[in-house]
Formats: sequence, C-alpha cells, structure tokens
Amino acid sequence: MNESSSRTALITGASRGLGLALARKLAEDGWELIVDARGEEDLNAAVRAELAELTDVTAIPGDVTDEEHRRALADAAREAGGLDALVNNASILGPSPRPELMDYPLDVLETVYRVNVLAPLALTQAVRDELKPGARIINVTSDAATEPYEGWGGYGSSKAALAQLSNILGAENPELRVYAVDPGDMRTRMHQEAFPGEDISDRPLPEESVPGLISLLTGDLPSGHYEARAITATR
Repeated sequence: MNESSSRTALITGASRGLGLALARKLAEDGWELIVDARGEEDLNAAVRAELAELTDVTAIPGDVTDEEHRRALADAAREAGGLDALVNNASILGPSPRPELMDYPLDVLETVYRVNVLAPLALTQAVRDELKPGARIINVTSDAATEPYEGWGGYGSSKAALAQLSNILGAENPELRVYAVDPGDMRTRMHQEAFPGEDISDRPLPEESVPGLISLLTGDLPSGHYEARAITATR
C-alpha cells in the first residue's frame, strides 16, 4: 500500500481534460475520489471506463453554482471521512469568439464570475468542516489572469479574481495549503473553444500538467501561485 492509499480528493470538472487526467493519476496512486461535472453522461462514462477500476469513487453530476449540488458534495466528503484535497477545476470560458470588454455582455460576464470565482469559494466554504489538517486546496487559474491578452478580459479577469481569493485564503488559513495553479496551455475542449477552427494539436496534453499538481498535493510547498509545469517535484 502506498502513502496515498487512505487519502481522499474532491475534484470538480472531472469528466474530461485536466480534471480527468488528475483524477486518473490520483486513482492510480490509491486516492479515494469524489468527482463532479455538469455532464452526467460524460462523468459516468469516465468513472465506469477508468476511475472505478482503480479506486473507490463517488460521482455526483451537477453544477457547482448550485447550492444543493455543493451540499451533496459536502455530504459525500463527510461520508468519506474528510478531505485531504479539494481541486476547484470546473470553469467556463464564456463566449466564443471572445468579445472585447467594450462589447462583453454583462449578464454573460456575471455567469463567468459565478462559475469561475464564486463557486470555488462557495464550495470551499461548504466543505470547510471536512478539510483535514494540512489539506490542500488547488484553484486552477490561467496565465490569462496576469497577461493582457486581447479578447480574454472576461475569463482572464475571473481567473485573476480566483488567484487573489486563493492568496487571501492561504493567508487566513495557515493550517491549510492553498494553491493558485496555472496549468499552462493544454489540448482540451475549452482551449479548442477559445480558438474555433484553429489547429491546437501542438498544445501539450493535460497529462503533462499533472505531475506539478501531484507535487503540490503530496509535497510541502507553501501556499501561493505556481505554474504546474514549472514545479520541481518535492515528493
């Protein structure tokens, strides 16, 4: 039995992309999993095809912006005996093609912030009593949070807000490790949506960002902002 065999992680947006790649690796390492995603069919398929063959996994389809869904995730964490890790990975891009800020529909921007900023904080609050001492919280951000890419004002500013929430959560909760993590460009459906009609086959697969996340979940790095593919393993 390896060192991770009794650990439990809650990962949002785990039906594909980075969330599924991380869930797969943690399952291989013996972690128990609680996973969610908006698409019930895709989530159940991922669990049946891969995750359930490797570990105990609880799949709860739903939208992280929904309070009842967050309560169900918190209940699952309680039944599992608490969480060693919470990974707020679920997010939305917003409109594609991406509008400039002068033309950005404010009701849509509000939805982007609700999913990308408020929901991760709300879920963290919902599971606060289930976080074990020293638990890790990973909030997935983006380089669009710091770089002024034209057309990325909605998504990028939401990720900037999430990064600052992470910084403050880490300062306010020294007993936890809170990480804002930029996974880098990846060959995912969201990235394809950001560049409709373009060939993104040169982007790395999400699996290339997973080792850095594993280092944060199992190592001893302090709370802060990290680039996943630049992290030196500390296991």
